Amino acid sequence: MKNINEEIKKVKIVVPSDRNKLVAQALEKINNSDEIKTLWEVINTNAMERLKMTDHGHVHFQIVSNIGLKMARLLNKQGIKLSVEKDYGLSYEHGELVVLLGCLLHDLGMSISRKGHEEFSIVKANTIVPEILDFLPLVERTIITSEVLHTIISHRSGGKPLTVEAGIVRVADALDMSEGRSRLPYEEGYIDIHTLSAQAIDAIEIENGTEEKPINIQIIMNNSVGLFQIEELMQQKLEGSGIEKYINIKSYLGSDQEKNLIKDLVF
Repeated sequence: MKNINEEIKKVKIVVPSDRNKLVAQALEKINNSDEIKTLWEVINTNAMERLKMTDHGHVHFQIVSNIGLKMARLLNKQGIKLSVEKDYGLSYEHGELVVLLGCLLHDLGMSISRKGHEEFSIVKANTIVPEILDFLPLVERTIITSEVLHTIISHRSGGKPLTVEAGIVRVADALDMSEGRSRLPYEEGYIDIHTLSAQAIDAIEIENGTEEKPINIQIIMNNSVGLFQIEELMQQKLEGSGIEKYINIKSYLGSDQEKNLIKDLVF
């Protein structure tokens, strides 16, 4: 039986701040928060041990955060403003802060229930985010908190992101689809289209694109069942994200020989 106190001591989120002092300050707060780290453990217990879903622990949130910040930086490189810049006259660094917190906190509600977790996440985050942002002036803190909550509610299926930041969080969450995320349910014999298709994704590469489409995403598969992840899950999150016009996605098999994903399945 795991010791929860020992588990949370091991947790540390590492993302490149790229000299963004706001991101660095928020990360320090989060990495020193036993409450947030405990919530991540509770979320993952509900997801993996009780619901036999893919990983929803701190590793997932770190991956999503790295993807989200990389996407934001690729857009910024081509002069595409984030919504807090355009609508409130805040800095690009404030926009990165919104992306980071949305990526790290979007599933908090799964500590309560998978069904309707986005709404529960809003309830939890509405208290936690202002505590993280206590280094900001009141007006900035209020704006950033509201923007983070919008990214959280918008990441659900059928959500309608109204900001670039919310679109980034929505797509970044969907891009954590590689085989490592479903390894434990798969190895324990919980075989369904979600675990199989996740096992079929070897790698996701996010690269600098063109001026028209700054974000280039390559999805490398070992089996064509991975198309389910792309067409049924990724495409749903991309469409209506508001940033689809900036993204080019290509998927391909990494070798001529497809991996047999159900060779040990016994009926």
